[in-house]
Amino acid sequence: MNKEYDVLIIGSGIAGLTSAIKLAEKGLSVGICTREQEPKHANTYWAQGGVIYSQKIWDDEDSLVEDIDKASSHTANLDAARILAQRSPEILEEIFLDKANTEFDRGNSGELLFTKEAAHSKARIIYKGDYTGKAIQVSLLNYLNDSTRFPNVEFLTTHTAIDLITPNHHGVAIQQRYEENKVVGAYVFDQKNLKVQKILAKKTILASGGIGALYLHNSNASSSRGDGHAMAARAGAQMLNMEFIQFHPTTFYSGSGHRRFLISEAVRGEGGKLLNSKGEAFMEKYHPDKELAPRDVVARAILSEMIALKDDYVYLDISHKDGDWIAKRFPTIHQYCLDHRVDITREPIPVVPAAHYTCGGVKTDLDCKTNLRNLYAVGEVACTGLHGANRLASTSLLEGVTFGYIAAEKIIEGITSEQTYDADKIRDWRIGEDSVDLALVAQDIQTIKQTMWNYLGLTRSKNRLARARAMFREMSDEIHKFYRHAALHDELIGLRNGVEVANMVLNASVRNKKSVGCFYREKS
Repeated sequence: MNKEYDVLIIGSGIAGLTSAIKLAEKGLSVGICTREQEPKHANTYWAQGGVIYSQKIWDDEDSLVEDIDKASSHTANLDAARILAQRSPEILEEIFLDKANTEFDRGNSGELLFTKEAAHSKARIIYKGDYTGKAIQVSLLNYLNDSTRFPNVEFLTTHTAIDLITPNHHGVAIQQRYEENKVVGAYVFDQKNLKVQKILAKKTILASGGIGALYLHNSNASSSRGDGHAMAARAGAQMLNMEFIQFHPTTFYSGSGHRRFLISEAVRGEGGKLLNSKGEAFMEKYHPDKELAPRDVVARAILSEMIALKDDYVYLDISHKDGDWIAKRFPTIHQYCLDHRVDITREPIPVVPAAHYTCGGVKTDLDCKTNLRNLYAVGEVACTGLHGANRLASTSLLEGVTFGYIAAEKIIEGITSEQTYDADKIRDWRIGEDSVDLALVAQDIQTIKQTMWNYLGLTRSKNRLARARAMFREMSDEIHKFYRHAALHDELIGLRNGVEVANMVLNASVRNKKSVGCFYREKS
C-alpha cells in the first residue's frame, strides 16, 4: 500500500519534530518516519548539557559567532553561525517556552538559570538538570501528539527508510531518466508486516541524526548509524566534512558495553577537574583553558595521559562541591554512577572519550536545501558548515530547533507549486528471498565498529587509513552482493548504510592531510 503526504520527515529528533510542528500548523499533511518503536528514542533524548539561549538583552550576536568560530579552529561557516545567533532566540522562545512548555531549571523568582560550558565566553546555556534533551524531546512529542490540534500528523514507527525515491533512478520508463534530479518520497520498510511501502511526498526532510553508533565506543542512540547520509549520497546529494567526527572527552568507563553513558560537559563547566591515575590534574599541560578547552583538545589530552600511564581511563572529579548540590544539579549522572558503584559526591568518576557528534553531513544551503530538488536536511545529518571542524558545546540542540524551523518556513513558501508524483510511475520495491543470517550481520556490524574506532578514531595515520580501506573494500563488495538478493531486515539495511558511510569518513580522511579541529592525522 502506498502513502502520500505533503511532507515526509525521516527522523524524530528535535530538528524533525520542530519542522513537523511548523508544517502541521499550516495545515500540511506530515508523515514522520522512524525505525524505533517509540519516537522519543532519538539522539535528542540522550542530550544532557543544555541549549544555548543567547538573549539579546545581555548577550550580543557577535560573541556567540566568535565562540563558534574559535571552537571550530576558525573553519566554521560564519554565515550559518550568524543566522543561528540572529534567529535562534525567538525560535527557541516560540517552540520551547510558548508552545511545548519545555521545563528548564529556574531560580526562586522563576528566572531561567544559565550555565557555562567549554569554549563559551559567557554563561548562556539553559538546562534541565542533566537531562535537557529528554525534557525537550518529551515536550515536543506531547505538543505534536495532540490529535485535536494536529490531526494531519502521522507517526510511522518501526518503519525503516530504505532509499529516497528519485524518478530518474526509480521510474518505470526510460524517459524518466531525463527528468530533473529530484526526490519525490522514500521506500520504507515496515518492520512488523515485512512489507515495503512507497511513500510519496511533495517535500522530504532528512532529520535522521548522525553516525556515532558506527564507532565501537560512542554516546549515541543505536539509530545514529548514518542511514540518512547513505540514502542521500545514493540519491546524488553532496556530502561535506565527513572526516570531522567529534569525540566527547568524558563518558563513563565501565569496562564493558559499546554505548557509553555520557558524563555531561556541564560537570566540567561547574568545576569538575580531570585527574590521571596518579591523582594529578593534567589539563594545564595541554591548554590554558584547562578543563574548559575545546572538546578535541580535552579528548586527545585524556588519550595522551592514558597512553603515557598505560591506563584504560582517567578520572573526572566534582566531589569537592557540596554533595546535595551535586545530586540536584546532576541527578541522572549521580544515579547512574551510584548504580555502577561510584558515588560522585565522594569520589571521582572513571571516564574515557567516545564518538559523540558528526560535524559533517549532507551539504545544504542556509535554507536547508540540498542539491536535490525537494530534499531538505536538518539537524546532525545536515551540514551547513556551522560547526566547521569542531562543534561548540550545546550548539547541536539549538541548530536542530533553529534550522528545523527554517526548513519548514522555506517549504511552506514553495510547496503550493509542487505536485505529488504519480506513484504508478515509480517501480515497486523488489524484496529479495534469500534468508538473512543475523549472526553474520551482527559480526559485520561489529567489524565496522572496531575498524572505525581503531583506524578512524581520535587519531588517524596513513597506515591506519590504508588498513581501513582494505577492510572496507572487501566488506563493501560482499555486503552489496548479498543485499541485492536478501530478504529485508532493519539490521541488514543498517549494515548496508554503515559500510557506505564508513567509506565516506575514510575517503574524507584520506583527502584531508591537515590536522584541524576534531580531525587529527599523524604525519606518518
